[in-house]
Amino acid sequence: MEIERETNEGNSRRIQVRFITKLKAPYKVPTTAIAIPSDLSRIGLSSIVNKLLQAVDSEWKTEPFDFLIDGELVRMSLEQFLLVKGISAEKILEIEYIRAVAPRKEEEPSPHDDWVSAVDGSSPRFILTGCYDSLGRIWKQAGWCTHILEGHSGAISSVRIINSEGAGSATVATASKDRTLRLWKFDAEDSTDHPARIRAFKILRGHNASVHSIAAKTSGDMICSGSWDCTINLWRTNDTDTNGDTVSIKKRKVNNKIEESQSEGEAVSTLVGHTQCVSSVVWPQHDTIYSASWDHSVRKWDVETGKDLSDIFCGKALNCIDIGGEGLALIAAGGSDPVLRIWDPRKPGTLAPTFQFSSHSSWISACKWHNTSPLHLLSSSYDGKVMLWDLRTAWPVSIIDTHKDKVLCADWWKGDCVVSGGVDTQLRISSDISIH
Repeated sequence: MEIERETNEGNSRRIQVRFITKLKAPYKVPTTAIAIPSDLSRIGLSSIVNKLLQAVDSEWKTEPFDFLIDGELVRMSLEQFLLVKGISAEKILEIEYIRAVAPRKEEEPSPHDDWVSAVDGSSPRFILTGCYDSLGRIWKQAGWCTHILEGHSGAISSVRIINSEGAGSATVATASKDRTLRLWKFDAEDSTDHPARIRAFKILRGHNASVHSIAAKTSGDMICSGSWDCTINLWRTNDTDTNGDTVSIKKRKVNNKIEESQSEGEAVSTLVGHTQCVSSVVWPQHDTIYSASWDHSVRKWDVETGKDLSDIFCGKALNCIDIGGEGLALIAAGGSDPVLRIWDPRKPGTLAPTFQFSSHSSWISACKWHNTSPLHLLSSSYDGKVMLWDLRTAWPVSIIDTHKDKVLCADWWKGDCVVSGGVDTQLRISSDISIH
């Protein structure tokens, strides 16, 4: 093509491009090639696409877009991108546009009485949070708490939804610095304005130090827990155990109602190998548990044999781990530096991370893969920010900075929301996020 020179915009050359998209109407623009300045970056490209859409529909309301060339997100000027990637500008350049991954709405915060230390958004029907005030809470939506889980004597450090399907009751688990885990059941359809206070139907004792993390088996019949005592315990979640290892606690009468009895459960088995605190556990497959530890390692465990199948060492104390991405095979972890690391164990011969994201400025407290997109994940940090990542670029595609202090926990909710909590004692919901 003939390269023209822009005479009034910094002497920038112009290149021929064609905008394409997989989005449906009304997001489609004409595919005619047009000449644009080569020094445009994402904001400038987004402006052009919005003008093209407005030319088709005068009622079109401007919104942000992201752009891909050869499957990689553009996070610099076109000129720089083409130079870095060795792409010729002597032909019509196809640029794909997608809706930008960014919150379009911030819900009202949901206040707690102390630090919000744990959150689980895996059920579309409610959000489960844990707090330093020793209480768990169930939220129908922003500001609407339906249940308060009371009974722990120490700060709650981790929460997990075990089963929330069906029309009736849901089962959840909490872990605490009081060295116990507790299992709870409640009516997930309850929509009362005043939160109901409930107590656990089962208390799990066996750790010798604070319990730091919980993960649930996909079938829901077992959970595992990581502790400051360096071990991982496996527990049954049914109301009564079959091994005779429960201790019945007498029923009590409260407000003229007889409450269900609690039982105490012992660990089914213990996984031993870490040399420091087990900070995070995940149970992505029936027979496999992954753990992260302050001993700088990620370990993969065989549930049946209790054996440590593989280790990854990264040189930093780790706070969080999650499994996801393509084939549900990628390992994401963060810890005592600002780097979010991702390993692909399917690639033999190297233990180096496949991806490293380093835009945070302090320790990483949580990381979580999106449940339907293999390209997207989030991270939260003591720098007060939640960042959304796309594997197609090394920079965050969106930064949520609504917290006023350290962010301690974060998760996805309903696929298009991010829920997060921290030292500012608020649960915050960022919604209407477009994930592709």
